[in-house]
Amino acid sequence: MDIGFDECLPPIYSLLRAGTEGQISVEVLSQLDAHRVRGIALTPTQGLARGMLVEDTGGPLQAPVGKEILARMFDVFGNAIDRQPAPAGVQWRSVHQVPPSLARRSTKSELFETGIKVIDVLMPLERGGKAGLFGGAGVGKTVLLTEMIHNMVGQQEGVSIFCGIGERCREGEELYRDMKAAGVLPNMVMVFGQMNEPPGARFRVGHAALTMAEYFRDDEHRDVLLLIDNIFRFIQAGMEVSGLMGQMPSRLGYQPTMGTELSQLEERIANTDSGAITSIQAVYVPADDFTDPAAVHTFSHLSASIVLSRKRASEGLYPAIDPLQSNSKMATPGVIGERHYALAQEIRRTLAQYADLKDIIAMLGMEQLSPDDRNVVARARRLERFLTQPFFTTEQFTGLKGKLVSLKDALDGCERILRDEFKDVPESALYMIGAIAEARAKTKLDPEPKPQAEVEHAASAHES
Repeated sequence: MDIGFDECLPPIYSLLRAGTEGQISVEVLSQLDAHRVRGIALTPTQGLARGMLVEDTGGPLQAPVGKEILARMFDVFGNAIDRQPAPAGVQWRSVHQVPPSLARRSTKSELFETGIKVIDVLMPLERGGKAGLFGGAGVGKTVLLTEMIHNMVGQQEGVSIFCGIGERCREGEELYRDMKAAGVLPNMVMVFGQMNEPPGARFRVGHAALTMAEYFRDDEHRDVLLLIDNIFRFIQAGMEVSGLMGQMPSRLGYQPTMGTELSQLEERIANTDSGAITSIQAVYVPADDFTDPAAVHTFSHLSASIVLSRKRASEGLYPAIDPLQSNSKMATPGVIGERHYALAQEIRRTLAQYADLKDIIAMLGMEQLSPDDRNVVARARRLERFLTQPFFTTEQFTGLKGKLVSLKDALDGCERILRDEFKDVPESALYMIGAIAEARAKTKLDPEPKPQAEVEHAASAHES
């Protein structure tokens, strides 16, 4: 909408209020001439009429910061939406902050341990880095995010911030309930720009969440885990805003300023001398086209990609992460060390060989494989089961006590499986355990463990 001013114009990003009770909020995005500005509505515009008076608030959109915002849920304006009184004693800061300067950034690459075996071993995350989480509905995406929050809060005394961009209200309510039940809410903040809200609100909710994250990083010197669901909807909201502002669309209808807008958000997620904001972002890829401009621009910011597989979820292999499709820029000898790198490569090679042999097993059975190939299959199946893990956040559903596994224990377990130390142990003994030592204990508890021949026969029958 265009707004006229008789005297000096409000600066870009100024928040204006209109309506009989100032209920309509508008953010200035451009100055058209000496007397007119163009802004985007952050609230519904019912009741707005030509000639209506507009008040300049004298500042930009602000977000609440402070210890008092923990365990609370907010909208883009910092209003509490969890049916509790507004938090007292909070500070208010502009959502438009500049990224940390290069002089303040930490130049060393550090691992961010999640306590989840398959992630720490095969696609290690970077402290202060950004990881993309690709997954459809029902494959365990929210459970994985919840577990990371639990491990971050419980083990590293950090703060978690969940930012829902274009979230359905059902998803937000379920997540809030799950977090409360899992006991991780006291060190967590939730910020939502719901799907039914105007594009301006969805476009700014990410900046509001980052302002809260920056407070805990810079003022409290704490590590922050920032979860964003879904980063594509931020780009989509920017596309709608761009259209409403009258800008000429770029390729495939995207805004011409998409790269800049995404960078302004992503570059604030950084590892500095005072703390780190580590981000895990759900990424929707339009029509599975990885050459789509939205996907290309998002990938350029990510340091790791975690792909969830519906096939693995259907086999009960949780977390249902596909180890062959997922990758990380941290998985280099210089960062994770020679031993970890060599082990990760051997695990990938073993799992890839098993994937190639599955067709032969399905058609001809295990008996037709060479002894070497049979050993590869045995190792791969044990690795697949060892890389499953019971989660703390699913204890109430599975009845299995959650496990947090250190990187050292995870690497030791994988190395011993690859050396065939557990060739005589049934595959089932490696399923849903923590450290590898639990497999032997589990075997002793089982009164009649199946012989290896029976296990292999069952495996070939399952594949066929």
